Amino acid sequence: MVTDNRFDVLIFGSGAAGLTLALHLPAHISVAVLAKSTLEEGSTLYAQGGISAVTQAPDTFESHIADTLDAGASLNNPDTVRFTIEKAPAAIRWLVELGVPFTRDAPNGRDDSFHLTREGGHSTRRVLHAADATGRAMETTLLGAARARSNITLLENHIAIDLITGNKLGLAHNSCVGAYVLNRKRHRVETFRARNVVLATGGASKVYLYTSNPDTSSGDGIAMAWRAGCRVANMEFNQFHPTCLYHPKAKSFLVTEAVRGEGGRLLLPDGTPFMEKFDARGNLAPRDIVARAIDHEMKRLGEEYVLLDISHKPAPFIKEHFPTVYARCRELGYDMTMEPIPVVPAAHYTCGGVITDLNGQTDIAGLYAVGEVACTGMHGANRMASNSLLECLVFGVAASEHISAHLQDTPEPPRLPAWDESRVRDSDEEVVVSHNWDELRRCMWNYVGIVRTDKRLQRARRRVDLLQQEIQEYYSNFTVSNDLLELRNLAQVANLIIRSAQLRKESRGLHFTLDYPELDTSKPPTDTVLTPDRPQDIDVAV
Repeated sequence: MVTDNRFDVLIFGSGAAGLTLALHLPAHISVAVLAKSTLEEGSTLYAQGGISAVTQAPDTFESHIADTLDAGASLNNPDTVRFTIEKAPAAIRWLVELGVPFTRDAPNGRDDSFHLTREGGHSTRRVLHAADATGRAMETTLLGAARARSNITLLENHIAIDLITGNKLGLAHNSCVGAYVLNRKRHRVETFRARNVVLATGGASKVYLYTSNPDTSSGDGIAMAWRAGCRVANMEFNQFHPTCLYHPKAKSFLVTEAVRGEGGRLLLPDGTPFMEKFDARGNLAPRDIVARAIDHEMKRLGEEYVLLDISHKPAPFIKEHFPTVYARCRELGYDMTMEPIPVVPAAHYTCGGVITDLNGQTDIAGLYAVGEVACTGMHGANRMASNSLLECLVFGVAASEHISAHLQDTPEPPRLPAWDESRVRDSDEEVVVSHNWDELRRCMWNYVGIVRTDKRLQRARRRVDLLQQEIQEYYSNFTVSNDLLELRNLAQVANLIIRSAQLRKESRGLHFTLDYPELDTSKPPTDTVLTPDRPQDIDVAV
């Protein structure tokens, strides 16, 4: 059975970036938003802290820009930073009009002023939030608005396999014209063709053994764009959130940075404060500094965690500001109003990604990337807290405007050849996938984590190269599955991370290496850009 789905705009990802873009497209444009799991599941849903924006005096654009550049270790693109920050107030107004329930200063919630919190790297309070579940408030509101739009088709349990381009089809003009997609419910591969394709697939933190992110963060968009022929940049900058709850049953539960923003202190297991030894900003230092400090102290002492303590604040204050964190801690036997809670760093955010311009355009015509999957120049060598949701909103709008303005000039996508499964068979060795999955993530955690060395990177490169060969052989011979597709993408992203890390001969931002522990001040800082030798063929297709 041949399934041919045709849309004006095909969006992979149903988080803040993808839904913002879809909702800003005119009603006459047909849009499909595909989620590889449920529509709600994704990094946006689990974002606790908030959205940074200049909304009231005495805060200024210049201050927000300066903080972002400082956190990014001077590797940000200043034009991108200004572009994003100056558009933040309009993005906030749009969310408020949609009905996102941001926390207000007044107890009755009717006051016009927002309650602002402060997080690491910010010089003042500028983070809007909906208690400590901002992402959930945004995701549910955006999804509700999308469901009400007749021109938007929302599809769950659809995972992309590969992008289809003019080059891969042998056409004269190279543009992205669609994708092969696995329908997980029907266990079949379908073709989706579109005038424009958007990657809003999030990052790749699942490449590490421990991550704060949901299972969707498997680098799908970055890997697909690379295979299609797009450049990627700054893949060595992987942000580890300093404070994830340490508990066997917690599994990736993030403790929002706003806890430290509201006075939470990091302590050694014996109760000794330690952040002031590493940075004058102490507990409010940027994430890269805090994560390295925690990692250093854990390794120095042989401890499995450090403590985060906000119990000196009144209990009603803690319960009001952090209801989600408080409730989860209570479920696991901790009372953060009475005692410190144990925390560890975990992979959290991919600062690099697919290179785009200010319209979200990639190197391939008709292909856009927005949100964490993209490298816009906003974050540099280290993303400042709560700038990620802001980037999703601003670039979702920018890409939608560019798509709308040029849709009439974009040619109709051609009919696409159906996926060919005649040369593959069902696997009877799924253990290969699970074994490679575990080996890959442990290798990345042990050798390409918070602190690196040349030797560790060399070891990781050898192992990942072998894993890629095994995975490619398996992929070429067996029917595709969700786990196999994610493993294939994670292995590709791991390769890109390692190669990028090997090229950077300095320590900057999130990339810290014992072999080059200082900044290289002999020349201006530059991005680490990787270019595919050639677009890779679509395996088992056509």
